[in-house]
Amino acid sequence: MSTAMTFQLVMAQFGSSSTKQENLDKAEKALEEATRIHHADIVVFPEAFMSFYQIGTPREQKLEDAEPLDGHFATTMRALAKQYGVWVVFGTRETTEDSDDDRVYNTAVIIDSDGEIVSSYRKTHLYDAFGAKESRDIKPGTALFEPIDTPFGKLGLFVCYELRFPEIARYQALHGADIILVPSGWVRGHVKEQHWETLVTARALENTAYVVAVNQINEFYIGQSLIVDPMGVVVARGDETETLIPYRIDLERVCDVRAKLPSHLHRQAHLYG
Repeated sequence: MSTAMTFQLVMAQFGSSSTKQENLDKAEKALEEATRIHHADIVVFPEAFMSFYQIGTPREQKLEDAEPLDGHFATTMRALAKQYGVWVVFGTRETTEDSDDDRVYNTAVIIDSDGEIVSSYRKTHLYDAFGAKESRDIKPGTALFEPIDTPFGKLGLFVCYELRFPEIARYQALHGADIILVPSGWVRGHVKEQHWETLVTARALENTAYVVAVNQINEFYIGQSLIVDPMGVVVARGDETETLIPYRIDLERVCDVRAKLPSHLHRQAHLYG
């Protein structure tokens, strides 16, 4: 697979609602504008973009909302990716195959410009923190994402809360990731905005890779999506509104930084246990 050294990535910083069709309509508008205005090659939507439920929504309603990856929502997103000739990444609630477990998966899906699902990832580290209990409704995946070759270099991926686990980002880097996508729904709270920027920046710098962290935005989530380059420089940033955030990624930057800062060659893995 040939690789373009530069490509146009667009972060779709949007909040979703409990009505899937509204979210699909929003996705179509975003993809039309991202390709027409920004000439996007890949558009990344946030975690759980398929649907968002307010605190207090009955658990049964949230769980019944889940779909398989051949369900209506993912199938429509596939059709939109093909229609606009663009790669698409988005978060969904995926049904499980376990009849004895009534939880669902928090899944990120990668679709190519032909409308094919090329990979997906079920979030493994769940947000049981700051008073939340994601594991009550979400079943954890059983494996980390395996970085994939694309026309835009090698893509790694993990989801939101997993920013707090440096081992996950390091796994992506050790498996060749040049760019790590992080679909997110970063919840508001005391010093949480500081945590967000610090963690995204650290994961980029320590792995000398681009980190593309796309966040939901509403009264519950902070927005402020970020792209941080391999030297730890914030090169694109969202505000507190729904918006498209374009950035042209240059893979030569990864090569240049790793030549100056070859920390990936200096690991003493035998010491880490």
